[in-house]
Amino acid sequence: MGLQLRAGLGLEPWNVFNQGVARHTGLTIGTVTIATGALILLLWIPLRQRPGLGTVSNVVVLGLVMDATLAAVPEVHSLWVRVPLLAFAITLNSTATGLYISARYGPGPRDGLMTGLHLRTGRPVRLVRTCIEVTVLAAGVLMGGSFGVGTVAYALAIGPLAQFFLRRFGGLGHPARGPQERPAPAPAATGAV
Repeated sequence: MGLQLRAGLGLEPWNVFNQGVARHTGLTIGTVTIATGALILLLWIPLRQRPGLGTVSNVVVLGLVMDATLAAVPEVHSLWVRVPLLAFAITLNSTATGLYISARYGPGPRDGLMTGLHLRTGRPVRLVRTCIEVTVLAAGVLMGGSFGVGTVAYALAIGPLAQFFLRRFGGLGHPARGPQERPAPAPAATGAV
């Protein structure tokens, strides 16, 4: 998220939202990210999503790392660097989504919302994620968050890329199971015919 902000071509939808909130509150975008993550967990209640270590870590670490990345990575001015940085940031975000959900320590608040809606509605991850991103983007724009071509690229690419990496790393469970639940082992052969 910090790398995409440094690319300067548009924030991803959640950060358009977070930036809009930050502009109205005076908090850093990382602090708003933490607060937003905690509030999104309330939406998990009707979806019957269960938080885990990954969920709690995501709420806290994401905002801290974003603020640290912004402090450590200088602004980039060359378009020849900014475009690849944007592509790298989007790919890295979706790869990380697939990896940490597949570890089954609990998805982050935003990804748990995505997987919870996927499991409850039966709709494809790419559709669910895209709808969430577009909704959050609209709210962020209304609050004054900045957006650009990078925002559109992220909103359109994150759903299909997240679905690809979740499948690649084994993070999409059977619809009857949550993505955090491991399938039951096959029963041992008893020798009876």
